[in-house]
Amino acid sequence: MKKITDLVSTLAEPIVRKYGCELWDVEYTKEIGGWVLRVYIDRAGGVSIEHCEAVSRELDPILDARDPIPDTYTFEVSSAGAERALKRPSDFQRFLGHLVEVKLYKAKDGRKEYIGMLLSNSDEELEINIAGTLLKFQKRDVANVRLRIS
Repeated sequence: MKKITDLVSTLAEPIVRKYGCELWDVEYTKEIGGWVLRVYIDRAGGVSIEHCEAVSRELDPILDARDPIPDTYTFEVSSAGAERALKRPSDFQRFLGHLVEVKLYKAKDGRKEYIGMLLSNSDEELEINIAGTLLKFQKRDVANVRLRIS
């Protein structure tokens, strides 16, 4: 059986493209108010509220008809945002040379968060530059990586 996020991605992709956007990510998470299905979109020049509304209006009835989620949930379509999470190898490749925040599961040298320029990324590790100091992190130790606006 396909994961919910994979199925929703498959359903959302053509709709998102129809409105000149790119599907950035799909999350299905438990939050304080209950389950939330969030579709993140991106677009060169930025995503407007109109883009989010158009994708939501078209995707919502498809989700209702296909009913891929057994639980009650809140559905949202949102911009990926300026400080978006980097997850896929293509995300890291696209943002080489950009400022990122790396959060670790466990502290390294007494810290769990590092901000620096993304220099490289592989399946095993990523490397950032912090004021001329090069730091490498094993991917298994990294909780998440986000773009940072300086």
